[in-house]
Amino acid sequence: MEMATDLPSTFLGKSHMKIVGYDMTKHAADKLYRKANKNPSDVQVVELHDCFSANELITYEALGLCPPGKAGEFIDRGDNTYGGKYVVNPSGGLISKGHPLGATGLAQCAELCWQLRGEAGPRQVPGAKVALQHNIGLGGAVIVALYQLGFPEYRNRSVGVRRTAAAVSDEGFTVTPYLKILQQAMDDDEDGLIENHRAIYGLKVVKANGDTGTWIINCKTGKGKIEFNGKDKADITFIVKDSDVVELLMGKIPPQKAFFQGKVKIQGNIGLAMKLTELQRTAANKIETLRAKL
Repeated sequence: MEMATDLPSTFLGKSHMKIVGYDMTKHAADKLYRKANKNPSDVQVVELHDCFSANELITYEALGLCPPGKAGEFIDRGDNTYGGKYVVNPSGGLISKGHPLGATGLAQCAELCWQLRGEAGPRQVPGAKVALQHNIGLGGAVIVALYQLGFPEYRNRSVGVRRTAAAVSDEGFTVTPYLKILQQAMDDDEDGLIENHRAIYGLKVVKANGDTGTWIINCKTGKGKIEFNGKDKADITFIVKDSDVVELLMGKIPPQKAFFQGKVKIQGNIGLAMKLTELQRTAANKIETLRAKL
């Protein structure tokens, strides 16, 4: 953990970025990385002081999460959220808590501890091993801290985390017959629906016993192909419980709503999830039609 206060450079020149804490954040972060023998690339999850939208972008750069001047590109790539390089403020940040001045740092500390212990529920960042905290008060001090789980041999012994195992067959999954109907619906597609959704989608379904099945829905060529344990790399992957997947596939719940309700986790290009609603709705209609015929 490192603390820094306003530097002489804060008040030299006319840099608004320095006035709101860029220099002291960078100074503390650089010192912390050296002290802990870590780099920004070692971090998976970050809780930072997003008191204003501009401060969030400035802090990305000051913490070394992206090069100076590249915060906009960093966001556009989705590197600040699930499926990207880092997950920033999985708790929702200051705005989700009403910006409680004295409690902000404690809330960040709690969130990062939960993330490293695997206890964050729907907000859990996959594979979180190193966490970064940033808290600032203007006029002026900043705290930057790195977190790592101690005694990893005891991890998850008391939190009831069920280990998963990759299934070798699609038998026994609730979604299997629906995906076979979806494949037929794609083969019969005469409206060129797939043409507007060219991407490779992954669907990872987890049974109650922890068995996990993965399907690759490749819509980049032709009318698309669905393959169990396919080798193509997915642009976006949806992780769903076997008990919830039919509700998602049949369009009874939009992907965005399912995400916020914790019924689905999303990895990869989040923008594709936004575009998937139309494909999901049309595919659901085709599935219902084919089911009626069968």
